[in-house]
Amino acid sequence: MAMDCAAALPNRRKDTGPASQPTGSCLPLSMVRTGETVRVGSIRGNDDTKRFLRNLGLVEDARVTVVCERAGNVIVQVKGTRIAVSKAMAGRILIVLQEEGTT
Repeated sequence: MAMDCAAALPNRRKDTGPASQPTGSCLPLSMVRTGETVRVGSIRGNDDTKRFLRNLGLVEDARVTVVCERAGNVIVQVKGTRIAVSKAMAGRILIVLQEEGTT
């Protein structure tokens, strides 16, 4: 099920195609606190950026846990692997906060 976070951001082009409304709060990954687990809602950017992040495992509906922030990078755990992305790149990843009681 695809999340549509573009609607939560004013002045952004909304991608066309079927999508459902997010069930939680939508914000950039760069604003998530350490220790929080979230789901990827969508990724903004050009095709190369989207492909790069997809190859790292950051795809729609992937569960991501923010491990820490170091030296301008956000270190996250996704699919059992820790990766570091720059703050700017993390700002392109729109997430949906996990609601209590969801898996």
